[in-house]
Amino acid sequence: MSENLNRNTKSISTFWAWVPFCLFPTVAIAYQSFFPEKWVFMWVLAFAIYISCKWLTLCLTWKRGFSSGILRSCGYLFLAPDMDAKPFMDDAPVVHRPSPVEWITASCKFLLGICMLWLVAPPVYESNPVLGAWVGMFGIILLLHFGSFHLVALAWRAQGIGAVPLMQSPALSTSLSAFWAERWNRGFNQLAHDLVFRVAYRRCGVAIAMLLVFLASGLVHDLVISLPAGGLFGLPTIYFMIQGIGVLIERSKEGRRMGLNRGLRGWLFMFVFTAGPAYWLFHEAFLDNVMVPFLKVIHAI
Repeated sequence: MSENLNRNTKSISTFWAWVPFCLFPTVAIAYQSFFPEKWVFMWVLAFAIYISCKWLTLCLTWKRGFSSGILRSCGYLFLAPDMDAKPFMDDAPVVHRPSPVEWITASCKFLLGICMLWLVAPPVYESNPVLGAWVGMFGIILLLHFGSFHLVALAWRAQGIGAVPLMQSPALSTSLSAFWAERWNRGFNQLAHDLVFRVAYRRCGVAIAMLLVFLASGLVHDLVISLPAGGLFGLPTIYFMIQGIGVLIERSKEGRRMGLNRGLRGWLFMFVFTAGPAYWLFHEAFLDNVMVPFLKVIHAI
């Protein structure tokens, strides 16, 4: 059965690789009025995009000559947070088991997310609703992206499969480039690099290709954030274009001369560009119409 699956996956067409990517988000958007709350629509749309990207990366990995059985394929599709299918292929190298320190670190991030979400956010929201919504949202990010997804990656590594955590200590980045390319949401970064940057840089050059990657990131975030919120379209895209401009400044001769790509100055430059305009990424309409109702449903505020 596994041999037949491997033989079929090698012959899968590019068309079928892209079908879910085009179909699932479209169906979710078309039927958004059927969802009882906007936050439900947001999670459904986010999952539709996520699972479509997972299927696409799996098919593209098969097209490169790799193969995987049904268990590894399903494990990658539904139980792995990152977007790199190669560690789940049959001939992928076996990795070492994670150390106890890694388990403790991931567990602490998971618990910190719980504390922020259910212990810190409620009293903050009572005194300052906007700040409380931000605290609750960061609690969700800590709980999922930093904590849960890290624990899942460690669980795979404990089985010898080299899954990589999505977040690689982004707060320690000493440059804006390192923040986006190496430390923040590595799964999406790898996907954007393969589908956008590698295609565009041969025709447009590195700078334009990089800006196109940030544009694609902004459009996806607008789709998941602004569309469910029902307003302030374009702000997430502007946020990511600011990040692209920041990377260009950092990599310029003047930016390198000023040390914007290293050390304390690099960290400060990274922090100002990522945190300063963050209210455009998670804008007021999203907080009011999506995040606050969701936080209330899970009794976080």
